Amino acid sequence: MKNGIATMTGLLFLASGPAMAQTVDGAVTENEVYLGSAPTALAGTLTLPPGGGPFPAVVLVHGSGPQDRDESIGPNRPFRDLAAGLAAHGIAVLRYEKRTRTYPMSFANRPFTVDDETVDDALVAVDLLRKTRQIDGRRIVVIGHSLGAMLAPRIAERDGNVAGIVLLAGATTESLLDMVDRQMNYLKSVPGADTLAIARQQQAIAPLAARIRALTPADSASTQLLLGAPPAYWLDLNAYDPLAVTKRLPIPVLVLHGGRDYQLTREGFEQWRSELAGQNNVTFRLYPSLNHYFIHGDQPSVPSEYALPGNVSREVIDDVAAWINGITPR
Repeated sequence: MKNGIATMTGLLFLASGPAMAQTVDGAVTENEVYLGSAPTALAGTLTLPPGGGPFPAVVLVHGSGPQDRDESIGPNRPFRDLAAGLAAHGIAVLRYEKRTRTYPMSFANRPFTVDDETVDDALVAVDLLRKTRQIDGRRIVVIGHSLGAMLAPRIAERDGNVAGIVLLAGATTESLLDMVDRQMNYLKSVPGADTLAIARQQQAIAPLAARIRALTPADSASTQLLLGAPPAYWLDLNAYDPLAVTKRLPIPVLVLHGGRDYQLTREGFEQWRSELAGQNNVTFRLYPSLNHYFIHGDQPSVPSEYALPGNVSREVIDDVAAWINGITPR
């Protein structure tokens, strides 16, 4: 998740639409697809490996905020890196614009939850892949990053037929409010940080955080935004336990974490590993030199790092591809 909670709201509805094909590097084909129906269609890209298939495929589920299909941050395009890298390993990839980016007013002045923002529409994206001729519907995997990773277990459970899930820097039981406070405390410890400005931000957030913590189901119909989201959003997340849902899943699960990630920390990764250690369907990978976006660095991670150009680690892409290609269809 990006710093600050106010960037968290989003919504997307996906369905099939016309496509335009473009060949990349003489082999991989990128198909421009329009997801949904007019007047609220969303643009997306289906990246196909060379050949006629049927291919295993993934749906990429964004982190928080009004993300584009590449999950762009500064000059970096993590989802584009994943799409190109996985396609080179014979895996098709669907990525798309989030509704908060394309139609930010589509859910204004109404209560909504993470189902509206992410879950329901990721399920439609999975269904779209199943209806695509070149895709092997038995080998569709959901890859979530940050908030998308946190919600991937819910997406898988509700679909009931995805082949597996990959969690890239997914939160466990730590609340979003606690994450933001922890991140701010970390940033205050960084050499050269404007500690006074960060402390003022914490002071400004504190009363809103207290109101969020005091919410009850009686507040669920309110449309008032608290740190960028209505009460229904917070209530839904507070009641959701991604670890408990993951434990119920019978499918393969791959949990990946960057050792330099200050947004979702090593402690969170160790909680995944500790809680799921007895389950033989779960695989864990830790990459000590990678940040929240799985980009290499040799210094403690800070927000300004995201303004530097980089790419998702080749090791991560290779590991994810090998794991997906090793899944036996149910």
